Amino acid sequence: MFNGLFNRDKKRDKQSDKWLFGVLLAFGITGFIASLVLAVEEFHLLKNPDTILSCSFNLVLNCAVVMKSWQASVFGFPNMFIGLAGFPLVIMIAALGLSGVKFPRWFLISAESGIALFTLFAYWLFFNSVYVIEVLCPWCLVVTFSMTMLTAAITRYNLKNNTFNVSKELHKKIEHFLAKDYDKLIVAGWVFILIALVILKFGDALVA
Repeated sequence: MFNGLFNRDKKRDKQSDKWLFGVLLAFGITGFIASLVLAVEEFHLLKNPDTILSCSFNLVLNCAVVMKSWQASVFGFPNMFIGLAGFPLVIMIAALGLSGVKFPRWFLISAESGIALFTLFAYWLFFNSVYVIEVLCPWCLVVTFSMTMLTAAITRYNLKNNTFNVSKELHKKIEHFLAKDYDKLIVAGWVFILIALVILKFGDALVA
């Protein structure tokens, strides 16, 4: 009986891990597509600065305005090139995870750190767009949301599998926290706050 319960728990853990790697794969692909579209639009803008991009809908939702800002090339080249390089790595990690590869602890911590840094950068760009440039880039919003989901997935995976080697007592509390899906509620609440900030800032101008 105990072996049966253990096997069921083990099977449930594997299914949970696959679900998390599935999230990484889905939003890795989504982020890559958004970065690729932005790169293509950037080339169009370089050829003709007055061109109307497919992601420019009105005065608020306008990729062209954001792309012409200094924030769009913080490191001396268009930001979307970071996504073109980074998202394929996430896709690779997700594909390997789905195939059953067991990653070493240092690799998981490195992946978490890289995704977290990229997410912080995405949020820096988001708040600059909302409160400094005061114009939003729709595809940039897709990247920001994708990074949010990637961070949530890799963090849940690492916490569930105790990648950070916390004490047994603390890990039991973390497992209870995750079992209640409180982390998902936090992510949903955070996304709701971001949407609320955009609506409060731009209001009806979003659809004007």
